[in-house]
Amino acid sequence: MRLAVIAITRNGARLGQKLRDNLTGTQLYISRRYAGQAGAEKTCFEPADLKSTIAELWKKYDGLIMIMAAGIVVRMIAPLLESKETDPAVVVMDDCGTFAISLLSGHLGGANDLAERCAFACGARPVITTATDVNHLPSFDLLAREQEWLIDDISQVKHLNTLLLDDQEIAVVDPSGVTRCWLHGRGRISFHDTFAEAVRSQAHGFLFVTNRHLPPQTLPANLLILRPRNLVLGIGCNRGTPADEIEAFVTGQLKRIFLSSKSIGRIASVAAKNDEAGLLDYAAQLGVPLQFYSSEELNRVPFPSPPSAHALTAVGTPGVAEPAAILASGGNRLLLKKVKSENVTLAVAELKES
Repeated sequence: MRLAVIAITRNGARLGQKLRDNLTGTQLYISRRYAGQAGAEKTCFEPADLKSTIAELWKKYDGLIMIMAAGIVVRMIAPLLESKETDPAVVVMDDCGTFAISLLSGHLGGANDLAERCAFACGARPVITTATDVNHLPSFDLLAREQEWLIDDISQVKHLNTLLLDDQEIAVVDPSGVTRCWLHGRGRISFHDTFAEAVRSQAHGFLFVTNRHLPPQTLPANLLILRPRNLVLGIGCNRGTPADEIEAFVTGQLKRIFLSSKSIGRIASVAAKNDEAGLLDYAAQLGVPLQFYSSEELNRVPFPSPPSAHALTAVGTPGVAEPAAILASGGNRLLLKKVKSENVTLAVAELKES
């Protein structure tokens, strides 16, 4: 987690130094007026530039620890707020280091955890105000963050967390079993094997953990869908194929077989494509790792489709998409055998559970 500590007072500079020394990946920013209070490893800003400094750091760091009055922080960050999915964690500490207050992005951004870490580092008292936490209940946005699942519709998190607080039943479908273990019996939860069974229940809300694309007309109200990033794409493409062409073909094929592109977790291809700009850009847009295999590695993997003479001539292996997907998934079966457009070949597998 990339962290920035921002201090504007003498005591704040000293406290910031302690935080920097105790929290990995932390950079210290202090008012130039107190440049002599925090050692050499710091960045100074002019006192009049506090607002612009915070704005500059907003997108650069995962978390901001601001040692100043909470009112100042609220006024400074208000114009920067966008979404709980993208805003950084914000923790406010007072000048004496008495409290570490989780102010923004407590769950998804990790501010609640960060406040605890700040408190431990400085002997402060953590202040957590999220309703589920103070009532010792789980929260589904925290579940998504810890499991690195994507949230299909962030607005549904509030609805389901409210149902937890109101002790209303929530029906869960999660074939992986992760949710059952994570909840530890907290909340009024019922577990079901199928979506249809859950919908037929008397529950007031629903949680589905799935990589499936579910037709909107079949979905109940108060449904939160969490997307495990467990789809593996094996991709081959002609030289110079742009990212938007790859994306359009992949999205269309996944939708055709009722899989969600939000569950794409990694992409694999042949090593000869390790400089393919369109493929690199597509992986970067998704924020997923791109793994390359040598022709020799791909040649050792049995795959179902007929060999390709074109691929053998071009990159030294009779198949790219299918063996790459199989290797990157840990040897799991294909959900989609090789399909082709004019410039792209695609196969899809599901990541094998560890």
